[in-house]
Amino acid sequence: MTTPLKLALIRQRYTPFGGAERFVSRAMDALKAQGASITLLTREWEGGGDALTCNPFYLGSLWRDWGFARCVCRTLAQHKFDLVQSHERIACCDIYRAGDGVHREWLAQRSRVLGPFSRLGVWLNPYHRYTLAAERRLFASPQLKAVICNSRMVKAEIMRHFGVAEDKLHVIYSGVDLEAFHPRLKDQHRQAVRAQLGIPDNATLFLFVGSGFERKGLAAALRALPPAAYLAVVGHDRRARDYARLAEQLGIADRVRFLGPQQEVKPYYGAADALVLPTLYDPFPNVALEALACGLPVVSSTQCGAAELLAHTGLVVDALDTDALGTAMTTLLDNNRRSALGEQARRLASEYGMQTMADNLLRLYGELMPRAGV
Repeated sequence: MTTPLKLALIRQRYTPFGGAERFVSRAMDALKAQGASITLLTREWEGGGDALTCNPFYLGSLWRDWGFARCVCRTLAQHKFDLVQSHERIACCDIYRAGDGVHREWLAQRSRVLGPFSRLGVWLNPYHRYTLAAERRLFASPQLKAVICNSRMVKAEIMRHFGVAEDKLHVIYSGVDLEAFHPRLKDQHRQAVRAQLGIPDNATLFLFVGSGFERKGLAAALRALPPAAYLAVVGHDRRARDYARLAEQLGIADRVRFLGPQQEVKPYYGAADALVLPTLYDPFPNVALEALACGLPVVSSTQCGAAELLAHTGLVVDALDTDALGTAMTTLLDNNRRSALGEQARRLASEYGMQTMADNLLRLYGELMPRAGV
């Protein structure tokens, strides 16, 4: 670049357990390595770098999101950037990265597991109504130049629900650190982690990684766990005890390990034989790419953006079809099949390194802002 691109990124807060936040952190590092100047507009961030803080007082999630959006738009009016990219549903941006998917679609998928009164409660919930309205304003904004979709699934949903022109929608997959997430983690961590968790070395261990167990499909994973196989659950959920009770009711509590949120997940990738993530709705989970990069087969669902990379593995099922999920997981008890799919997984992940993501982002910025010299 002849003149450094001045880019503003909007993300409300950072948690080391959040996939979207990890994407922002990785993207910032990759773009800075290419010479871009990046400023983060955030309420709270632990990732370092230049930041403008927007942290107005709030009570409740609706006031939180509304207040943050107002503060961000006021702050942007006082600064000059070449491009403003939001990872939140805020209309005063040039680029929106739909990393959280389409809220309208999430509610539709969630309704599949809710009773009639619960569905009504969701529909009347003020926070959901605010989010749906913010989503409509964002996609109708005349300032919006482009939408970055992290899967073709999300692109199709935005076109279907909001009629956004296809030439505004750009599919750019997340990147993965191919050195940090590598099959060699098995040699480094498998024996020690399994000993710590009391899991036999010759047992098949499925790994579940994700916070928000309802959306990520943990109940289905528990119900589908094949006999003699083990499951390690990494992630946070306020109702974690309910899922532990479900494991007891299913008679599998002795083969399930609830590990809570972990800042460092790589040891568990090293210990596992496969990742299972039968998500009710997920635009494209970073953990799927991380697992693939580690050489782990991934079992997922049709409403997961990662499914479009797994189409030929036979490991993509409907999130609520526990019989099909159990069959897919059972096929991975075979060492030869698991090994072949693991090699395929690593080859697939190698196409989605951090450099590839950064190049694709910079190419888009160059199209939107030719004078930046990208």
